[in-house]
Amino acid sequence: MTTETQSTVPDTAQAASASALPTIGHPVAIALALSLGAAVALGISRFSYGLLLSPMRDDLGWSYLVAGSMNTANALGYFVGALLTPWLMRRWGAWHLLMTGSVLAGLFMLVSGEITDTTALMLLRAMAGAASASVFITGGVLAARLGSLFVANAGFLIGLYYGGAGIGIVLSALLIPATLNAAQVQGMAHSWQWPWLALGLSCFVAAAVMAWPARQIGEPARAQAGDGKFALRDFGFGLSGYFMFGAGYIGYMTFVVALLKQQGMSPTRITVFYALLGVAVLAGSRIWARMLDYFKGGQSLAILNLLLAVVTVLPAVTTSVPVAFVSGMVFGAVFLSVVASTTALVRHNLPPNAWPAGISAFTTAFALGQIIGPMVVGWVADGAGGLERGLAVSASCLLLGAVLGWRQKALKD
Repeated sequence: MTTETQSTVPDTAQAASASALPTIGHPVAIALALSLGAAVALGISRFSYGLLLSPMRDDLGWSYLVAGSMNTANALGYFVGALLTPWLMRRWGAWHLLMTGSVLAGLFMLVSGEITDTTALMLLRAMAGAASASVFITGGVLAARLGSLFVANAGFLIGLYYGGAGIGIVLSALLIPATLNAAQVQGMAHSWQWPWLALGLSCFVAAAVMAWPARQIGEPARAQAGDGKFALRDFGFGLSGYFMFGAGYIGYMTFVVALLKQQGMSPTRITVFYALLGVAVLAGSRIWARMLDYFKGGQSLAILNLLLAVVTVLPAVTTSVPVAFVSGMVFGAVFLSVVASTTALVRHNLPPNAWPAGISAFTTAFALGQIIGPMVVGWVADGAGGLERGLAVSASCLLLGAVLGWRQKALKD
């Protein structure tokens, strides 16, 4: 197994591969359309809950443990979806699974806007998680394939896909306060239900927009006898570091808005904070692209986790509004590039036919971390230290993820 298998191709081969996309003017256009998959899978289906946690908790009388467990349920579903996706991809193909998952995620969010039972809501969060895992993995595989067709810009194109979660975050920051306020004006008993309906519809729109461009990428290579395979032992430190990232970052994304509200930040400032975080996610695809192309091992994973650990703890140690905004913007510019770094790690070290298994394995580790993170942080936040101590726990997980990621080496011959 080589360190840079398929990471470079001759110019003639690249030109021939690129000719397979005659109907799209530029690969960036394809990556931007495909990025709506990440918007659905993370920005809309998962991260939007951070803005809805407080109104739902107030209305339904939840503890922070129960509120955090909603995202734990989502992550549990995500974990199951990550395990099933390689098998489903072999049966249906990446594009069909991408479309099906996007529509199902939207459907589950629509239903969430029609009920108030905590158990049913938790089940729907789990089902949305399973659907979003299939979207995220298949989109990542297609982004990696697109990068192999345009090698000179591979890091940027892959980062652009994952940066699409920022589109979902910005959309959530705009949709949720507007629909929440409209429901309150109309005297709705459970005003948080309208945002779920709006978010579900936005998933349908995203699926429609990305359907045709995503299909132009083509299906990823299928494994053949004698081809290289993904081996867990080769990526042990990378998978462990990514697990800690999953446990650490999700605590911030789940509870930071609740903390800022608790500290007295106005609703308008919170909306701006969340929107800027989403815009920063989009910028991250350009900021870290060269690093993702340069490092072949776990260095990118380590560097980005270290940055996240620093900015995650900031809102826990100060109530300064400018510092909170710096924390959110840096966090946004970094955290989904951690996800992109694992796809780059797989692409640098494995042949294309092993990419689905590699990306799925990293997504599974990511999901396991996310199962633990919200529940642990919520449990800590219910104690004497409050949400501040919960974010400190998240930062500690990220710091450990940096140490583990640094030990992941590129594969040798």
